[in-house]
Amino acid sequence: MRNSSLRTIASLLPYLWPKGDWRARLRVLVAATCLLLAKVATVYVPIVYSRAVDALAPKAMGAGLTVAVVPVALIIAYAGLRIASSGFGELRDAVFAAVQQRAARDVARATFEHLHRLSLRFHLDRQTGGLSRSMDRGMNGIQNVLRLAVFNIIPTIIELALVTGVLWVLFDWRFAAVTFVAVGAYMGFTLIFSDMRVKIRRTMNENDNEAQTKAVDSLLNYETVKYFGNEAHEAARFDASLARYERAAVRSQVTLNLLNLGQALIIAIGLAAVMLMAAIGVRDHTMTVGRFVLVNTYLIQLYQPLNMLGFVYREIKQGLVDMEQMFALLRTAPDVTDRAGARDLAVAGGAVRFAGVVFGYRADHPVLKGVDFAVAPGGKLAIVGPTGAGKSTISRLMFRFYDPAAGAITIDGQDIAGVRQASLRAAIGVVPQDTVLFNDTIGYNIAYGRPGAGMAEVEDAARRAQVHDFVMRLPDGYDTKVGERGLKLSGGEKQRVAIARTILKNPRILILDEATSALDTRTEQDIQAALAAAGAGRTTLVIAHRLSTVVDADEIIVLDGGLVAERGTHAALLAARGLYWRMWMAQSEAGAKSEAGAKAQPAAADAA
Repeated sequence: MRNSSLRTIASLLPYLWPKGDWRARLRVLVAATCLLLAKVATVYVPIVYSRAVDALAPKAMGAGLTVAVVPVALIIAYAGLRIASSGFGELRDAVFAAVQQRAARDVARATFEHLHRLSLRFHLDRQTGGLSRSMDRGMNGIQNVLRLAVFNIIPTIIELALVTGVLWVLFDWRFAAVTFVAVGAYMGFTLIFSDMRVKIRRTMNENDNEAQTKAVDSLLNYETVKYFGNEAHEAARFDASLARYERAAVRSQVTLNLLNLGQALIIAIGLAAVMLMAAIGVRDHTMTVGRFVLVNTYLIQLYQPLNMLGFVYREIKQGLVDMEQMFALLRTAPDVTDRAGARDLAVAGGAVRFAGVVFGYRADHPVLKGVDFAVAPGGKLAIVGPTGAGKSTISRLMFRFYDPAAGAITIDGQDIAGVRQASLRAAIGVVPQDTVLFNDTIGYNIAYGRPGAGMAEVEDAARRAQVHDFVMRLPDGYDTKVGERGLKLSGGEKQRVAIARTILKNPRILILDEATSALDTRTEQDIQAALAAAGAGRTTLVIAHRLSTVVDADEIIVLDGGLVAERGTHAALLAARGLYWRMWMAQSEAGAKSEAGAKAQPAAADAA
């Protein structure tokens, strides 16, 4: 655990001392200087106070004018030191606040950017709710660690060191030794006990993650929960995680109480020992009353930060635990990276070629077993086949969400594994089967295809996607909110927005990944015109389930078992009476039955 905490701190330090940012470094230096000056002033306060007490002691009353002048000067010095202690402390806090907030912001931004760089495999294995909670806790952890370390722990350690030194110089080693032993015992006890409590904190975090993930997952699938009437089931799953969190939280509180009791006992013993030695010194006339007051003042002055030290240490340890997972995310290496010296993709005609591509999501279960095909610039290739044949995998490989185990994918003769991912994805547009929209306006979701595009360009893309008229009929027009994942729009409306977004992006290569399979036949027919507009003049790959949508393709390939089983035009494949022909006949028969059923319903209603 200690090694992981040190590793977490080492990961944070570069954000406090950012390379090339001299302003941030200057703030750190100024804050450190103010911290040191504040503590020096704090340590001198009891010394000046004790001298004023000695000056006012009965045996000094015969000094005449000196008695009247010296206490006034000491009292003024005392007030000045207290002002300096408070002033430098406040200045330290004000200067370091910018450092603290910038560090938290930089780490959060770096984590957010890194999560987008991580491969699709990582995100499919993780749950969004848990990632979000890890980031939230990590952000809070950074702010807590920096605030408590700079404003509490470091000042307390400096003050303890200075006080121990002063006690040694002004009295003898015994006072310094007792103070040092008491503080050491206190810190050692706190360290050991708090490390034990960290395991409980980890359990709390895990159960909290689990509960929040289940809550987010259930709410995102609100309609499915309602369809099956499983509200009680979802509540029971959520409550089970909360119950585990509850048990861990109770254990955390009980151990906290035991820790506080032990700390109070150590502090009381240390206070009693030092005060007893000082009292004996006064009795034996080896110490003045002012020196007794000095010891007492130092101990009272130290008592408050010592009393808070356990709380601060626990909070820092918890903050480090909370930060640990976020920095672990930053250390996670993406599966797919740009090669050293990778260049931007130079797209001319947009010719696409798969040459002997082999790929599997698991090494022991290949999905594609040597797929070959080519699409001419501006051509249209349709990819069909049974469920699980690997159709959608092809689009993921095109975007380099994964790299093939063997073979090559080229665009205009350039292996996509050797070009920068950003340039590759800029050249490809996709209209997916499951269109997910951001919880923002229709205008924002269309403009997402090319951030910075003007409103006129957004409206032009919407017209070409045949969604402009629908949008203008809405009370708020393009400012209409679409809701979480676009739930306020129908499937066809969402699909048109997605098409408009892709048209605005203006890619050279277009992938239609079962873009109409989730729509009814009538809506599908309406959207085909919008898809035709989106694909005009572009190299197009159509991944389709409904064969009626690909009859105009230049070539159709039929995937089966990870291999290209058939290829040709629609007419040629029907004539071959193979797998494509069987799929076509099955869909035609299903469509005929559906149409007959739709006609029978009105007839039955009329008869009734």
